[in-house]
Amino acid sequence: MIINLGMNWEKFYKDNILAYIKSLQANPFELITLIIDLALVIFLLYCFFRMVKGSRAWQLIKGIALLIVITWVSGLLNLKILNWILTGIMNLGVIAIIVIFQPELRRGLEQLGTNKITKFFGIDKDISTKTKEDIYKIVIAATELSKAKTGALIVIERDIKIQDIIATGIPMGAEVSPQLLVNIFEPKTPLHDGAVVISGNKIAAAACVLPLADDKDIAKELGTRHRAAIGISKESDSIVVVVSEETGKISIAKDGTLIADLREDVLKKILISNVVTKRFAVEKKERASRLKSIREKLKKEKAEIKQDKEN
Repeated sequence: MIINLGMNWEKFYKDNILAYIKSLQANPFELITLIIDLALVIFLLYCFFRMVKGSRAWQLIKGIALLIVITWVSGLLNLKILNWILTGIMNLGVIAIIVIFQPELRRGLEQLGTNKITKFFGIDKDISTKTKEDIYKIVIAATELSKAKTGALIVIERDIKIQDIIATGIPMGAEVSPQLLVNIFEPKTPLHDGAVVISGNKIAAAACVLPLADDKDIAKELGTRHRAAIGISKESDSIVVVVSEETGKISIAKDGTLIADLREDVLKKILISNVVTKRFAVEKKERASRLKSIREKLKKEKAEIKQDKEN
């Protein structure tokens, strides 16, 4: 296959683009096929670029794009020798691309042949399932920290955003994982002092500063972590998991109240109930209510039309 980017563009326009436009005018239904075709190509290119972005192949793609531009410019300026050399290189481009992108192509084909096909096309799990999985990871981390008597403070953001609190810490934007959470609170590490904030199914920031509760009715034996947990739970609807450094006991701060000394199963149950069940149950109920309203409206309109016809 000869790739000549210095081709006669006027002839190409007449023989291909103009001819295709005329065929669309003769058969307008082909426009639907064209739109579907373009949409699929754009989507596949988007998936490809998303897959290779951040890898070594991304730099190679930019190099190939630059080579194509230089070859095209050399054809326009009639630089015959340079264009001939670059065109020769481009003729070997298909084989080179297969060799260069072999790891990415193999990974993509493997995903197509497995149940990871939704991930390949960028379709993530539904938020409810992802949130539930994150809670399991938080519970695992809290249990490990409790066994080691390592102090921890994990804030789970809900409907009220706490961006001002996130801004006081070190930005992370990492996936929630038990290993990362345990590592963050490891004593004598840069991020251990402060709170981790989980927002939008991500560890948004670490070493965040929380407001302290100063109510007189709070038990005097409560340390700074517990006071900070109660403080943020009063100022927002966030739920906070606290691990005591002295006793290793796990507590939850919710709506300004501290639920202390929780077992692993109870911790999981409370978090699932407050972070997943209540939130998504309300959203589901609202969607059902909207659908019911639309159906009733349509039913009423049909009845009115029927009545008008009868009159």
